[in-house]
Amino acid sequence: MTEPSASTAAPRILITRPLPGDAVARFHAAGHASVWQYPADRCMPRSELLTRCAGIHGLLATPMDVKIDAELFDAAGPQLVVVSNYAVGVDNIDLEEAARRGVAVGHTPGAVTEPTADVAWLLLLGAARRATEGTQLVRSGSWTGIAPDQLLGERVVGKTLLIVGAGRIGYATARRSLGWNMKVLYHARSRHPEFEAPPLHATRVELDEGLAQADVVSIHTPLTAQTRHLFDADRLARLRPTAILVNTARGAVIDEAALVDALRTRRFAAAGLDVYENEPALHPGLTELDNVFMLPHLGSATREDRIWMMEIAVDNVVAALAGEAMPHRIA
Repeated sequence: MTEPSASTAAPRILITRPLPGDAVARFHAAGHASVWQYPADRCMPRSELLTRCAGIHGLLATPMDVKIDAELFDAAGPQLVVVSNYAVGVDNIDLEEAARRGVAVGHTPGAVTEPTADVAWLLLLGAARRATEGTQLVRSGSWTGIAPDQLLGERVVGKTLLIVGAGRIGYATARRSLGWNMKVLYHARSRHPEFEAPPLHATRVELDEGLAQADVVSIHTPLTAQTRHLFDADRLARLRPTAILVNTARGAVIDEAALVDALRTRRFAAAGLDVYENEPALHPGLTELDNVFMLPHLGSATREDRIWMMEIAVDNVVAALAGEAMPHRIA
């Protein structure tokens, strides 16, 4: 790793956490020698982040570690050209402030699509087939063998799937439902012809209309002021008693306190969660529920895809510093 140079001739780049692959080497190969990477695989302390940001030209950040706001832009200074987020979501970045200061913002959309859709189905099936309870039973040593009424779950084949948020990941998740012969509904702000065309033949619905029909609801919307707590107590109450709710988007799209209450009182069958409202903290009572199947934000966590994300994130910075079009610019 190379400490930031005192020279102002070479653009200075900060990476907020070690990434799969070797981001520093990729920057060096692109001709950027003045790169500093936080050495520990944990959240960088805010005070150190603000100090290290001073004078940088490019920032490669992981979204769960770093809030990129006016304070950080002030600490970096006016020479900051680009922020590249190691994620598809950018809810950790004040996009209006970035635009006001002329800072380009990049993200890594393509690399997260297929692995996150895989995890959505892992959660869907794990919740529907009561995998948490089954795993606990086998590991406890108290399993006495198969029984006709043991851990009866919910059938998935031939049921109705509602996709909330019709982006790349939502489409990839819906595409996987063809193997289960499911009817697909989708909710989005605008029409998405690719959903309505073969092979999905999906129908666009208003959210509450879709909740009344769906056996499985899979959330893929970005986190914005409009989608925060989109699934509040009222919306959760609209789910069918046998419904499965899956979230691989952002935790705060669901009111976690209301979710715990709804699951505890069995207002709907089960949930599959990969994301949480205040990660890594969980709302009290969530881990005590047997009708929630949980993963630790593993959506894009395959070796190949996380390395691909690193490559995209680095390439975004390299392009912006060269005055070229970024491969994946969001703002």
